[in-house]
Amino acid sequence: MQPNTLLDALLDEAGVSHAGLAAHVNQAGRARGLALRYEHTAVARWLKGQRPRGQVPDLICEVLAARLRRTVTLDDIGLGVPGSPSASTHGSPLSGFVERATALWRSDEQQRPHVIAAPAVTGTPAVMPVWEWENPPEDADVSRDGQTRVAPSDVALLRAARAHYELMYRKAGGLATRARIVGFLNAETAPLLRGSYPDALGRQLHRATGGLVAIAGICAYDSDAHGLAQRYFHQALRLAKASGDRGLGAYVIALLVNQSLFMGEYRQAVAFAEAALRSAGQRITPALAGDLSAMQAKAYAHLGDGDAALACIRRAEAEAERICPGTEPAETGYVQPGHVNVQIAEALLKLGDLPSAHAHAAEAVSTPAHDRGRVHRLAMLCQIELREGEADRAAHTAVEMTERVRGMESQRLRDRLRLVREHLLASGGGEAREAAELIDGALRVPL
Repeated sequence: MQPNTLLDALLDEAGVSHAGLAAHVNQAGRARGLALRYEHTAVARWLKGQRPRGQVPDLICEVLAARLRRTVTLDDIGLGVPGSPSASTHGSPLSGFVERATALWRSDEQQRPHVIAAPAVTGTPAVMPVWEWENPPEDADVSRDGQTRVAPSDVALLRAARAHYELMYRKAGGLATRARIVGFLNAETAPLLRGSYPDALGRQLHRATGGLVAIAGICAYDSDAHGLAQRYFHQALRLAKASGDRGLGAYVIALLVNQSLFMGEYRQAVAFAEAALRSAGQRITPALAGDLSAMQAKAYAHLGDGDAALACIRRAEAEAERICPGTEPAETGYVQPGHVNVQIAEALLKLGDLPSAHAHAAEAVSTPAHDRGRVHRLAMLCQIELREGEADRAAHTAVEMTERVRGMESQRLRDRLRLVREHLLASGGGEAREAAELIDGALRVPL
């Protein structure tokens, strides 16, 4: 049995205790001529995944609807018919999606093992959210009538929070940032999504929330919680659709492409990138188009299709030249000068073109970047230098990389450190061994 996180979240929102729900259900049952004698222990069983009998699910909806002053369905309390369209997060009305999304945030904040340790899905469940984002129907009206009146200043707060947590992630890593952003989603964002707003303001609210949820997904990805990260990315994609902003949706798909590459789902990475480039159309920016094309090149390189990889590299280079700093949306600010170069370098390394890979990696390292981005660039240059037989130069690069990573809590950066360490030790050089020992010291500090 899976814990009923939806019912748990609604009880929390309604401020109803286990004993309180049992008493209200008994009372509602008496009004229907039912002699019910539930206690708090029964509610605890329902929250663990046991399905109440008879009319009790309907009574729970009735009790919570009266308390929350809005309609509450069986799907909202996690007791809908499994496999029905309305029980699907993406196929449900927007209000149902909001309830499922906020329930996930609450479960994440509570560190529920079934949420944190869930594996990423593959195949049709992974593809459907992208297909649904790309295809009709669109949300005709996202307005909502709730208890909290949402103002433009609330949307501005969410935008400021996204920028704040993105900067924190870059400086401190996803492990350190995730708890903060999930706490903010629960305390500040969830009440706004359930609030009262007209269509136009609602679209701005969903867009701002989508950007914030995407950062939560990035932090989960950086923490090795890949199933959770994927669920956040799928949420961000649904929020992007509700906002009507195709560019935001394409950005979220870029995050899914990156995760697909990490999981070795190379054909999926190619298909997702194509969907983003095709569907965003004129709303896609040079930075995002360049990043998507470079990641496609990496996927094709892993698939052994050199011609397709080189075609994507040429497209990525052309898009990178068109990037105009200051004109990109906040979400694509990560595509800084040199970012596309390091992606291309990785593709060229996989294709075996060491001179071209080195040129792109060196170009990436020579341009300014935040510390996290610089660590990735130095790791790629070090790997290429080792392949070229330049062990001493690689050792110097590795030392700078290790110094830069201090203070960051990130599983992804630790992966890069471990890989560089292995390659340094395999080279057999004296300076390389010293650099590997320096990395050992950094890895000894627990996250």
